[in-house]
Amino acid sequence: MGFILFGIFVVMPIVEIAVFIQAGELIGLWPTIAIVVLTAILGTSLMRSQGLKTLARAQQELDQGEMPIGPMFDGVCILIAGVLLLTPGFVTDTMGFLLLIPPLRRAVGAGLILKMMKSGKMRMSFGAGSARQSDPFGGAGNSSRNTGASRGPRGGPVIDGDYEDLDQQKGSMDERPDQDNDNDRNLPPR
Repeated sequence: MGFILFGIFVVMPIVEIAVFIQAGELIGLWPTIAIVVLTAILGTSLMRSQGLKTLARAQQELDQGEMPIGPMFDGVCILIAGVLLLTPGFVTDTMGFLLLIPPLRRAVGAGLILKMMKSGKMRMSFGAGSARQSDPFGGAGNSSRNTGASRGPRGGPVIDGDYEDLDQQKGSMDERPDQDNDNDRNLPPR
């Protein structure tokens, strides 16, 4: 973490100053300042339009009962892009514009998810009860069976379930026609 902060607060300003000096020598002082102001204005308008589209997409997914993880990540990337575009400098503007490209954002998001899954900081679960339920403060979940997910010999999840032999059940139903059909037990009441 210290290396990242060192890069942001020490290395990045030095790089920006060096690029400003080179651009000023190449095209002059006022055109350099004009480009910086123009990229801030253009970046802000792009950030606003993409932010509104992302907000609409998140609202649509919420209306469908889905968790808007993709739009949330896009929103964070657009926010970071806005901060980078408003910061004067060519390097930060380039990084900000790159974050406004949707396919690049998806690639960055996929890379972050893979990295977090490999490091063990993130687990994915599919369906109810396939992963340990816990609260965000580290306590145990409030489920009735607090067992968590068991792992098979290859490290994958073990799916526990019950089964019924329907052929055997049908044969016994033919012998007892006066009892209700067990197949109807999962249907709503009539």
